[in-house]
Amino acid sequence: MRITDQYFWNFVFSIFFIVLIVMGAIILETEARIALVDLELVDYVLITLAAWRVTRLFVYDNITKFLREQFWDVKKVGRGLILEKPKVGPRRTLADLMSCPWCFGVWATAMVIFFYLITPYAVFPIMLLALSGVATFLQLLSNLIGHKAELAKKQNE
Repeated sequence: MRITDQYFWNFVFSIFFIVLIVMGAIILETEARIALVDLELVDYVLITLAAWRVTRLFVYDNITKFLREQFWDVKKVGRGLILEKPKVGPRRTLADLMSCPWCFGVWATAMVIFFYLITPYAVFPIMLLALSGVATFLQLLSNLIGHKAELAKKQNE
């Protein structure tokens, strides 16, 4: 007995991802502007930060909410509407992917690496994403520090 009917769609998307990775590796073998062995620490830092920012952009940020919602079902509850994940099917797998930073992060990282290695035109958007990732991290950190300071202040009163 199966626990879920989603195994089939998870398998299909996993195979699709593997095919994309293999195709990307074949393309990069002959077309890469930078060989993988020639990457330096700064390249890895840029790729890491850009992939983190792309992941956050697609999994959490409001600006891409309209994309995430395409994979959810709208359900009427009372006078309002709520979004819920479909029970089964490819839209369920995509909804799971778009709501999981660990899952989506693998796809995002593969995309960032591919474009970083294949074309010099990707350097600017990747740098933009990397620097906005640093800015996002600093903002989250300052919010956390400010929140902790506020809590400490309230406890001392």
